[in-house]
Amino acid sequence: MSTNHLLEIKQYGQSIWMDNLTRDIIQSGELKDLVENQGISGITSNPAIFEKAIAGNAIYDADIEAGIRAGLPIDKIYESLVFADIRNACDILRPVYEASNRLDGYVSIEVPPTIAHDTEATISEARRYFQEIGRENLMIKIPGTEPGLPAVEQVIAEGMNVNITLLFSVESYVNTAWAYIRGLEKRLAEGKDISRIASVASFFLSRIDSNIDAKIDAKLKKGVDDIAVEAKLKAVKGKVAIANAKLAYQEYKKIIRSERWQELAAKGATVQRLLWASTSTKDPNYNDVMYIEELVGQDTVNTVPPATIKACADHCNVSDRLETDVNNAYTLIENLKDPDINIDLDTVMDELLVEGIDKFIQPFQSLMNSLEDKIKVLSPV
Repeated sequence: MSTNHLLEIKQYGQSIWMDNLTRDIIQSGELKDLVENQGISGITSNPAIFEKAIAGNAIYDADIEAGIRAGLPIDKIYESLVFADIRNACDILRPVYEASNRLDGYVSIEVPPTIAHDTEATISEARRYFQEIGRENLMIKIPGTEPGLPAVEQVIAEGMNVNITLLFSVESYVNTAWAYIRGLEKRLAEGKDISRIASVASFFLSRIDSNIDAKIDAKLKKGVDDIAVEAKLKAVKGKVAIANAKLAYQEYKKIIRSERWQELAAKGATVQRLLWASTSTKDPNYNDVMYIEELVGQDTVNTVPPATIKACADHCNVSDRLETDVNNAYTLIENLKDPDINIDLDTVMDELLVEGIDKFIQPFQSLMNSLEDKIKVLSPV
């Protein structure tokens, strides 16, 4: 009998969530099997995932027709489809939520990406989503933009679970962690329970390497006279995302040792775990499970797309690597400033955040267009 290597990861204190949700896997029983037998203990979704799930899939047609008969506008039809899937996924994961004492078993849904820079709209939509979906094990995804962080703080203070997404830089992660802490402190000051709130900080990986690798390839294509310089450039390829994540984890450890966190922990607060996102390898020359293997460690989550889940189950080499080669990680990130390499990591992270929001807005709008077309087809003449 073959070994499912995903099941080995849990012993190192990491949870595996799946970065995918469709009605097909709910209705077929596949999601239930993944949760009960394959080591999946949470679900993340985003507008790109729902676009793929809903566009061109007849499984949603009956509900779309019901929305048309009820005279619902297109945005409410969209929500009726997505909210139903999220509720059903929450129900399938509820036993995990209870068995893990609320550590796992969450399903994440993103507020509309079009409001990523609007604090008040984000708070308002988070409240509405949490109330209308009506599941304790729901997580609201809020982008880690500058306007997003006050929204995170407020939503946490109001008792909602939050997944802060699109984090690329170590600084953005640290800011997110303190927003979570401020939210808990605010709630505590109001005399409310803080023991039932969970949060993850979604730290993105493969997009960082794709961006930096492209910059290095452009330099190499121009031609490098010095063999030593060429070696320096090649040594950075495919290495920055994992090094950056290891540095973020070191900051996490500093934060949970802080007096402010310790006071909250004493009142029952749960740590905000770092969640590794964007973990499918984009370059076919790289190990297809490197963003899983290299970042297994205590108090973390890895959210993994289905193809990478299968790959890891088959051939992940699992060990506790998150705190190995940390000094080398610091050195590698520092070396980006070397004049021969000359990559400004802050600029890269800013580019990626802008792109990241756009990569959710585009499929969201595309999905709305597809739904509009479907409504025209399914509407009675």
